[in-house]
Amino acid sequence: FALQQEAEVCSDANFNIVLYACTSIVCPGWFARTINYVECTLRGAMGTNTTEDDAYWESQHKKKSNRPGDTAFKQQRLAAWKPVLTVRSTIPVFGAIGLLFLLIGGLLYGFVTGVKEFELDYSTCMSVENPGEPCYSVIRNRSCTCQLNFTLTENWSGTVFLYYKLTNFYQNHRRYIQSRNDEQLRGSLSSNSGCSPVSSGSVNLTDNEGVETVQSRAIAPCGLIANSMFNDTLRLFSVSTQQFVNVTRRGIAWKSDHDTKFRNPSGNNLTEVFAQYASPPNWQGKTAADLDPSDPDNNGFQNEDFIVWMRTAALSSFRKLYRKIPGGLKRGDYTLFVDYRFPTYGFDGKKLMVITTISWLGGRNPFLGIAYLAVGSISVAVTMIFIFLNFMNAGRWSVRQRDVL
Repeated sequence: FALQQEAEVCSDANFNIVLYACTSIVCPGWFARTINYVECTLRGAMGTNTTEDDAYWESQHKKKSNRPGDTAFKQQRLAAWKPVLTVRSTIPVFGAIGLLFLLIGGLLYGFVTGVKEFELDYSTCMSVENPGEPCYSVIRNRSCTCQLNFTLTENWSGTVFLYYKLTNFYQNHRRYIQSRNDEQLRGSLSSNSGCSPVSSGSVNLTDNEGVETVQSRAIAPCGLIANSMFNDTLRLFSVSTQQFVNVTRRGIAWKSDHDTKFRNPSGNNLTEVFAQYASPPNWQGKTAADLDPSDPDNNGFQNEDFIVWMRTAALSSFRKLYRKIPGGLKRGDYTLFVDYRFPTYGFDGKKLMVITTISWLGGRNPFLGIAYLAVGSISVAVTMIFIFLNFMNAGRWSVRQRDVL
């Protein structure tokens, strides 16, 4: 009531503006009346045009409005298609989806089942030099060689791929993945930041007078990934031909990795270049220049075995391409010779040799085909249920219609 009396002293529009300001800052009623009285007094003394002021304040209030424009798009008045789903309209949809998925799933599963695959676990193979003693305990003190026999019951035509498989090895650990230096892998050997705890080591250097000194140098390649590189040697021996199976080391790494992400340092002699830097501790004195003695062009950071290992796996159990067998394999007896070096007993893992063929879909993995078959079967089952319900409802409707007539 008091506020309405004050509104009579000045115009209603002016007082409404005062009320708007007060509600914005939450002020008491007596303060609003005082402000209104002072404003009206000053306007009367100065001859201020209240109508213009009111228009100004109203325009300022309109500028602050967040209301969307009055258009069909902003006010969500656009035309929309709202289909009404019924049993009869959904029957052909589910039926078509089910038949299509069954067809695709059958094709996918058929292609995958045509892929041949054989696995051989050699984690606990016995030492040839020390019969009765497993290699995983021998390699703690010295090298070990073992051999395992297996038989292929049919011919494997085309290119056969030889993999090694590790279990319970977590290459996806965050600190493990970050322990590398990509700048060094592109040829800058002195760069070893980010490789902790395998960043620097000692190296024996000989001066011009023949005096050997031990100096601390950057490790090349540095990091945990390079230090833990898989170093077993796998060879297949054919009993029928009495010869080792011909394999190739080239073409096992991604072309983009080999040509772009990994580059050798400048210099004509990689042996001399890497001799100035320390080797990873687990490499037992071998440098990156000695990774492939049979092929000088397959050494250094561009060694394909090294590149394959440096591409870390997403899961704890994984396989990596080791060799290609271009001529395929004949059925018969084979012997796997293993130079056993890579330890797995520390993390309770296993090592396996895997030979497989591939299809245009890749290796032997039936999951995608089974998934399509499962979805197709469910869709067909739902279609049959809908047909049954539609039949029952049609029968009830005919009975009601006959009763009415």
